[in-house]
This record gives sequence, structure tokens and C-alpha cells, in this order.
Amino acid sequence: MLTKRIIPCLDIKDGRTVKGVNFVDLRDAGDPVELAQRYADEGADELVFLDISATEQKRKTLAELVYHVAEAINIPFTVGGGISSVEDVDILLKNGADKVSINSSAVKRPELINELMAKFGSQCIVVAIDAKQIDGTWKVHLVGGKVPTDIDLFEWAKEVEARGAGEILFTSMDHDGTKNGFANAALAKLSNLVNIPIIASGGAGEVMHFADTFKEGKADAALAASVFHFSEIAIAHLKQELKKEGIPVRI
Repeated sequence: MLTKRIIPCLDIKDGRTVKGVNFVDLRDAGDPVELAQRYADEGADELVFLDISATEQKRKTLAELVYHVAEAINIPFTVGGGISSVEDVDILLKNGADKVSINSSAVKRPELINELMAKFGSQCIVVAIDAKQIDGTWKVHLVGGKVPTDIDLFEWAKEVEARGAGEILFTSMDHDGTKNGFANAALAKLSNLVNIPIIASGGAGEVMHFADTFKEGKADAALAASVFHFSEIAIAHLKQELKKEGIPVRI
């Protein structure tokens, strides 16, 4: 079994880290550069930054944030939010990001995945998929979960792999912020369908939720936000407990 990764996620709005429940009711969680440094020191394997207020005017601000984060930490990090072109990705990678995450822009124009893969390589292209169950079927949602589509989660996952994505970041909107555990049945199905790594997101509330998503959900990495931001789970403690469960982690 490959080493499993623990990834704190920092949702960025107007230059600050925020956290909500089911994608709403946001509250301040601190300075993103300071949090990034803290997580790197505490043993996080990677970080994800998602600019949830991304607009054309704020691209420069995001690039500046990426530059400051890259100066402050020595672990890989992914940046997402409003990325819709080769030029957007070029700016972020040149400022120090290791990977980029695309979501709504990939659904609206799937060829973007091919273009980014051709220019930068699949290793730095993460496709984020937000989905929730509607009448028993997992449907992809856009614009931070606000816009439902008829696109099936599993069919879309197969397509993004075929187009050249290097990883999939799957967030269950039904589980996001609830702290009741990850969507392990859907994650296991995804892992069986595609050959690229799956990052589990949405639902972390306690140590065993991480163990369960690695064992039952077959996830390659687990992403969480509030349990780390508000010091409910320490990364070092989490990794020690995962090791006791027989899950390979970098200590």
C-alpha cells in the first residue's frame, strides 16, 4: 500500500482563510500563510488552497499569496479557484504552486484538461469534483456547489482521467463540514473506476474517519479543514494513530 497523504485545505476569501458547513455559513479561520507554515511544521504532506472569491480582478492577489506561501513552506501545495486558462495556470506555477485544481471551468469546457496536460503535464493537474446525491444518484455541482448539473459523478471521473488529469479531489457536499465521516462508498467506487489518485474531502470529524476513508474508501489522500484550523485534531497525533491502524503514513 502506498503512503497515504494528509492534506489540510485552506479556503481563501478576500485573503483570509474561512470555513463553513455544507459550503455556507463561513467564518474566519486565520491568515493563510501562517496556517500554511504551521501545517508544514506539524507534518502535513501537502496543502490545498481554494480561492472561493476568485474573480478576474483578484488573480493578481492570488498569485501574490501563492508566492508568499511558496516562500514559507517546503511541502507541495495545490491552488484552485477561478482557473480557466493555460495563462492562469502558468502564472500560479511560476509563482511557486506545485499543482493547480480546476473544477467548474473543466465541466464547462472539458478540453481545458487536455490543454493543461499538454502544456504542463498531468502531474500538476488536479480536477476537483463537488457532488451530492439527488434521488440516489451522485450529481456534479458547479460554482462552489451552488449550481446543480445532470452530470454523473462516476462518468465525469472517467472522462477527466481520460483527458489527462493527474488526480481527482472529490468533495461530498452531503458530508462537507458535518464531521460525520467521508463518503466512503462513493470513494471506493471511484477508486475502483479510475487509476489516478483520489483525494477524499468532506466529512472529517475524528481520527477514525481518516482511517475509515483509507481502508473502506480506498482513498489515496484525505483532505480536511476545520478539524485542523480549529485545532480539534493535531496532524502528528492523527498520523501516529493511523500508523497504529496499519496505515502507511509519513511521520
